[in-house]
Amino acid sequence: MRLLIADDDANTINLLRKYLTDWHYDVLTATNGYEALDILKGENPPEIIILDWLMPGMDGIEVIKRLRQVQNSNPPYIILFTGRDEKGAIIEGLDAGANDYVTKTFDKDEFHARIRVGERVIQLQNALAERIKDLQDAIAQIHTLRGIIPICSFCHKIRNDQKSWERLEKYIGDHSEAEFSHGICPECAKKHYPGFLKKETE
Repeated sequence: MRLLIADDDANTINLLRKYLTDWHYDVLTATNGYEALDILKGENPPEIIILDWLMPGMDGIEVIKRLRQVQNSNPPYIILFTGRDEKGAIIEGLDAGANDYVTKTFDKDEFHARIRVGERVIQLQNALAERIKDLQDAIAQIHTLRGIIPICSFCHKIRNDQKSWERLEKYIGDHSEAEFSHGICPECAKKHYPGFLKKETE
């Protein structure tokens, strides 16, 4: 899984990158909010972001707000990473759209556990998005017949939405998953092929 570290402190980036690569994650880095957004708007963006609150140009909170404004079926999992640990700051960060919050005086094992939580959330999110796509594809292929269908009393043709008349089997075939095979019922066989039926009974 790909992760992005966005922090203006080189020592912090190097430390986090070492941990994450040791844990077998693919790591990208950015030193400010603008770089982070450029990476996240590119192809194959990282799925988890470790985002510093205070960065030059654009802080982490602004990055989060801009990311959450974008309609995305697979939004990134955002961990806000900062030295601020007061309750008000935590609430502000989570209200802005962060999924989790880690202070810079973190425990390595706890940090790893929080990354794994993010990974599980992303996996569930991706599975749900795939299921929704499958359902949308299935719904798009389902044709239903409902309501009043005008049908001729004599020839049994159906009047379609374009106000023209077409054969019953064509109309049903266009509006459902039904397929037709043709045969002859006993009454029609007697009417149209009387000699054939007589021969069969002899």
